[in-house]
This record gives sequence, C-alpha cells and structure tokens, in this order.
Amino acid sequence: MLEAGTKAPDFTLTDKKGQSVSLSDFSGQKVVVYFYPKDNTPGCTRQACAFASDFGKYGEMGVNVIGISRDTVQSHVRFAEKYSLPFILLSDPELDAIKKYDVWKEKKLYGKVSFGVVRTTYLIDENGIIEKVWKNVKPDTNSQDIIGYLEGIRG
Repeated sequence: MLEAGTKAPDFTLTDKKGQSVSLSDFSGQKVVVYFYPKDNTPGCTRQACAFASDFGKYGEMGVNVIGISRDTVQSHVRFAEKYSLPFILLSDPELDAIKKYDVWKEKKLYGKVSFGVVRTTYLIDENGIIEKVWKNVKPDTNSQDIIGYLEGIRG
C-alpha cells in the first residue's frame, strides 16, 4: 500500500458515462479514492450506498468521491442506476490504478489463494499528496470514518 505523505500516482480511467477521468482533473481539491473488489456484491454495495448517503456531506466539505474497481463501464452503469450512486465510478479492467496504488494483493479464502483488490481508501489533498490511508476497510463504516477524520481536521 502507498503511505501518507507520498505523491498520489495520476491515472486516467473511464467513468460510467464513458468519459475519461484523471486524478489530475481534481488538482486543488481533496479527493477520496476508494478501491473495492466488485460491483453488486454485499460488502461493496453497502460501502457504495454509505458513500451515496454521505455524498451531500462530502459536497459541503468540498471533497470529491471516486470509486474504482475492475468492473466494466456497463457494470458501473447498472450498479450506479440500481443504487442511485451520485459519485464517480471508474473502470480499471487493466489494473492500471489498482496496481499503482498497490491494492492488488494475494488473498486467501477458505484455503484457496487468488489475487484481488484489497478494499482500501485514500484521501488525497489539494496538492496531490496522499493525506491518509485506510487499509482493509470495513464497508459499513468506511465513509463515516473518513467524514469523522475530515471534521476533525476542520474543527
């Protein structure tokens, strides 16, 4: 995983509208970039819905939210429509950003070893520096943990 204090690697990926989005598009703004394993799975759905519920709060704080997974653009469209997700979802089937952010890891489940995305969230500051990293996050509390952190540094 990348550590706080390091420069956030830039990336350009396709969003649910088929448009290219780069991290550098958000220069001068805080950005939450969260990596998750797969659309429409229980944990990922709970995590996305929590970000959606808190989206207004992020807007009030001037913070952008970007979710990234290996899923296709079409999968993101269905996922966003089904759960009314208002934030950016980016498709990374080639693992470009996923590998740059070091979240593609060996995983073990019931004795079976495979590779996949480890649920990780990065807060990137206005200068493109990683401000905070949440590793192996819990889908149900990730968004509130970030808001609590942001409110703490504002307060």
